[in-house]
Parts: sequence; C-alpha cells; structure tokens
Amino acid sequence: MYLPQVDVLIIGAGIVGAALARELSRYELEVLLIDKEADVSFGTSKANSGIVHSGIHDQPGTLKAMLSVKGCKLYPEMAAQLGFLYKQNGALVVARSTDEMGALEELCHNGHANGVNNIDLLTKEDLGKLESNLAQDLAGGVLVPSGGIVVPFDLVFALTENAIANGVKLMVNTEAQMISIGKEGFLVNTNRGAIRTKTIVNAAGLYGGKVAAMIGDDSIMIYPRKGEEYLLDRKLEGLVYRTVFPLPSKVSKGILVIPTVDGNIMLGPTAQRVKNHDSSTTISGWNQIYSEVKTLVPTLNPTDLITAFAGLRAVANTGDFIVSPSPISTRFINAVGIESPGLTAAPAMAKYITDLIRETGLSLKLKREFNPERSIVRMRDLSQTEQAAMIRKDPAYARIVCRCEMVSEGEIRDALHRGATTLDGVKLRTRSGMGRCQGGFCTPKIIRIISEELGLAPDEITKKGLGSQLLYGWLRDETGSCIREEEELHA
Repeated sequence: MYLPQVDVLIIGAGIVGAALARELSRYELEVLLIDKEADVSFGTSKANSGIVHSGIHDQPGTLKAMLSVKGCKLYPEMAAQLGFLYKQNGALVVARSTDEMGALEELCHNGHANGVNNIDLLTKEDLGKLESNLAQDLAGGVLVPSGGIVVPFDLVFALTENAIANGVKLMVNTEAQMISIGKEGFLVNTNRGAIRTKTIVNAAGLYGGKVAAMIGDDSIMIYPRKGEEYLLDRKLEGLVYRTVFPLPSKVSKGILVIPTVDGNIMLGPTAQRVKNHDSSTTISGWNQIYSEVKTLVPTLNPTDLITAFAGLRAVANTGDFIVSPSPISTRFINAVGIESPGLTAAPAMAKYITDLIRETGLSLKLKREFNPERSIVRMRDLSQTEQAAMIRKDPAYARIVCRCEMVSEGEIRDALHRGATTLDGVKLRTRSGMGRCQGGFCTPKIIRIISEELGLAPDEITKKGLGSQLLYGWLRDETGSCIREEEELHA
C-alpha cells in the first residue's frame, strides 16, 4: 500500500516533531507527522521535568545555548495562543556553602554571554525573603526570572492539535522500518505501508541513530540517560514558588525541587546511563533524590509522595544538539540528541529546522489563512459563571469523574475527540487519575466512557497502546452467569 506523497515527513512526535509540525503548518506544504507509539508525546516527552530553562547553564556558542535562550522567549506568547499550562515562575540556583559562591558568579557570566538578561546574584538573606522554606544554611543564589514551567505532554498535545487544525496529517502506531533514497526524494517503508516524501526530518529521539542509519548515516550515536522523578501531593502547593536548582554537575543540571503548574512539587531527576531502555524507578534513585533535596528544603516528607516515574533522555556523543542535514543527503535533516534543554529549545529549533528545509530548495510559501490558536476547556480553571454556562451547554461537564483532580465527564469526552485512544492518552490530556488515589476510583468510569466514545469493547482498551491491555475478559456472560471455561481459569 502506498500512502500519498508528502513534502515533509517528520519521524517522531515528541516535543521537537510537534513544534516543527506546527511551524511548518504555516506554509503551503503537505506535512506528515508519524510516531511508532499509540499517541504523541509517549516517548521522552511524556516523562520530562517540564522546565523552561533560562539559558544560563549552557556552554556559550553551542546550539543548546542559542536555541534555549531564543526558545524561552517564545513561550509566553505561544502559551497564550495554544492554551497549554505554563507559568513563568523563575529559576533559582543556590549555593550550599560559601565555597560554591564563586561557581554561582561564573554561572552569571555564562548567562550574560548567552544573552540572558535580568540575572541577579543573591545573598543568604535575599534567599530567605524570596523562599522562606529553603534551608537556612544556604549561602546564596542566582535568580533568573525568565525561567518557567510547563506540563510537557500538554505542550505536545497543544502543538500537535494546532498543527492538525492547520492541515498537518498525523499517523501514530506507525514505525519507520526502511528508507530508500531516490531522485525525487525518499521512499519510507513503515509497518502501515510506504510513504513517499521529498524531505525527512529525523526527530526520533532515542531511535534517532537507528533512523539515520536507514540511509547509511552511521555517524549518529545516541544513548539513553535515565532520569527518575518523584511527585508529591498537591497540598504542598506554595512550598516553593521558583524552580530550585543546586549547582550543576558534569552530566546534568542537578537534582531539583520543581513546583509544577498544577500545584504539585516534583523532585528529581537522577542522571544515569542505562542499557535496554530501562525506565524503572528504584529505591536507590529515591534515596539519592531525597537526600539531595532535603539539603535544599528540609521540611520535605516522604509521606507526601504520591507517584514516581522515569524518563529516558536521548544523549548524543557530541555534547550538543545535532540539528543539521545528513552528510548522505541534504534533504534528510537530523534533529537528534535533544536532551535538556530540548523542551525549552524546541520552538526556536522548529524555526531553525524550517530554515534548513528552505535551504534544500523546497518552496515555503506562507498560507493566507493560518490559525495560531487552540481552545480547550478546563473546568477547574473557569469561574462559577463560566462553569454554569458550560454545564448548560452540555450537562456532562457537571458530572465529576475524577474526584481528586475534579475532572468532568465532558472534559474526558473532549480528550477523546481531540485524539486520545488510550487510558494514558485521556489521563495526560485531563489529569484524570493523577491525584492522590492515582486512578483508583475513576479508572472504571473512564474505561466505560472510552468504550462508548470509540466503540471499543472494554477488554480492547489499553493503557498506552499494544501490549498494555487493562482487562483480560468478562467474568460473567450476558445472562449474568459466571464464565468458567477451563482456559480462562488457567490464564
């Protein structure tokens, strides 16, 4: 089966692929975004710290430095247009002792070299006035007001939905398996058929090296670095207001205390090179994180922990992002090795890649009609008057399904209309199941709603795609009698 020919094929629907799809949707192009997972953001972007970095940490002269500073500046307007959860809460880098104050000053110089404005060097007394719950023995800090926080998967959904509204096509559960180079472009064989395209952007994350090798480019070396993260109860909202960093290490920006947009406190991440894409959380990871953050915020308590997860970062062998045409073909553009600050850099990186695409000779003509906005209903963020209006429009908005997060049936049905097909797809779009009970009460109701909206039997519904079925089968038949088949008893 041959799918229609496109101008640009983007392989990978994480933050880079989504940002690029939205940027290219401004032009009169046929753009196809594919991902091997069941939904967008289900790779590295799903398990991300969600920090919009200021740009003070990155080595001057690198792509990381240039694109993170530019990307950070794009977030306020982009959030206003697309309605994703974003807060410019500021970043605070602290010194645990007077011996570390010199390193803080170097960080300030680094930031200025990268073009970061508004960097303030703080005394111990300044810290106490800004954040009263920080450890009293901290020696000082650096405040960068431009830093922010987002919900990373919410951001990817927003970018992808707006791109689709402006004409981009999306195919999930679609894995690139082989690529052939021809005179007019590429033939990409996938598990769902073949795709012809003039240009390819390789934004395949952890699989970026594998995809590059499909055209004979063996120069891309990617390895996974695991970061464990631990989420605390929303009742701690306000414990800290700014994202609190220690001084960075050689491999990461350190273990942080992160006030999320939704009001939780998140702790992490670790930074551990792993094999076989291991994304497990560990007691050693928790112990490392907890011992570190207690020196920053002493009142943190393990009893407030509600869930944990781990993400894998795609780290390149270059120490920088790899965003450039392949030496094999200038129309095959690699956008790989996108570790931190990749989320911050993504909007600026999308513009950078668009310029690379233009240099290949592909005509980029702006559309006369491009809608940069996306609207979304979040009942908990509406006034009582606005909530009442929504309920009059559709009573489903009055029926609360997730009590911990106060998510209505109407919002869950909206999530399914926006593209969710799995339990995780609904969860990440609505926060249903993310509260204290972690889905203990709302999951059966959500399964019923998914079944109704998508016409699936309950045992066809998955958590996150193929191989993650939630239910095995019926315990009773349509008459109410118990099913006692031998094969089911032994299953």
